[in-house]
Amino acid sequence: MKEFRFETLAIHAGQKPEPVTGAVVVPIFQTSTYAQEDVGKARGYEYSRTDNPTRKAFEECLASLEGGKYGLGFGSLKISRIACMYLLSPGDHVIVSDDVYGGTYRLFASVNARYGLEFDFVDTTQLNLIKKSTKPNTKMIWIETPTNPMLKLCDIEQIASWAKSKNIISVVDNTFMTPYFQKPLSLGTDIVAHSCTKYLGGHSDVVSGAVVTSDEKIYEVLKFHQNAVGAIPGPFDCWLVLRGMKTLSCRMRDHEANAMKIAKFLGGHPKVSKVVYPGLSSHPQHELAKKQMTGFGGMITFVIKGGLEDARTVLRNTKLFTLAESLGGVESLIEHPAIMTHASLPKERREELGISDGLIRISVGIENGDDLVEDIASALDKIPQRAEARG
Repeated sequence: MKEFRFETLAIHAGQKPEPVTGAVVVPIFQTSTYAQEDVGKARGYEYSRTDNPTRKAFEECLASLEGGKYGLGFGSLKISRIACMYLLSPGDHVIVSDDVYGGTYRLFASVNARYGLEFDFVDTTQLNLIKKSTKPNTKMIWIETPTNPMLKLCDIEQIASWAKSKNIISVVDNTFMTPYFQKPLSLGTDIVAHSCTKYLGGHSDVVSGAVVTSDEKIYEVLKFHQNAVGAIPGPFDCWLVLRGMKTLSCRMRDHEANAMKIAKFLGGHPKVSKVVYPGLSSHPQHELAKKQMTGFGGMITFVIKGGLEDARTVLRNTKLFTLAESLGGVESLIEHPAIMTHASLPKERREELGISDGLIRISVGIENGDDLVEDIASALDKIPQRAEARG
């Protein structure tokens, strides 16, 4: 279905009417096994760990949206990361964005590193630092762009080109932007990873992950391990993400419009010392954002002048922004990275990255944008006046 555009693919790719009943929506094939025509002769499916019709529809649709050939679903993004590590061998070296989600840092530094893999966390916004960190045993570069939570951007095309020149696998976590706003495969990267829990599912009701690639050899290794290890999403999880992707384009446009409105408001507020949003001209990589993205997403990071005490005041006083981890749902969320999502990072590490005690991250939902601005404004008003004097 390559001739069709994004919105059409989201609704139709991998989703033909079910042939037996004519069901327009892909059914939830809640089965573990399948009857075979003869001994050793399957009708297309044998066992749902290996393949399932609902999962296949989800995988084909996501691959189509990313412009890739192969999609693979996993039980979570964490499992997707682990699956990618199966492309490596003990002794191999991986370069990782320094400002990654705390759970990614924990997995790589505290789990995978125990089994013979070597990791260096590098400022991957700087290609020269990637080059300096590359070793003879470097086999993979893993980047988030924008990063979590500081929203730094990595030049995907530059990094992918460098990686290819050194026969290094490049992986981009595209969770924040989704294929609607950013397509890393078209910029040369080998693998795209997603937390489908976030924008792809879009309704905060599923935990799932996926990877997409157009490289057949990479796909074969990942597919083998998907089956052999078995950390797959269930049929209902796949169905939920598949349903979510149908409205992805509509939702991402609303996320972005609301985020831009809030970012501009925060940028002019006397109790806020810094706002980070790729759509603002003040973002140091705004031009790169315009080059490799078609939109700026729904994530904003900002710093309260009064530090932790006043940040807590804001976090405790929003009504529409729910205090919760995760992101990408239709509802707006607010959280404190140093205490919540990035608490697994050592304090000195957080400080190096700029994850201060006054830092707040918001996932802007698709509620009325004016209501969201008023909610943030009301919470900021609860900060004692002394905070402005300290600023």
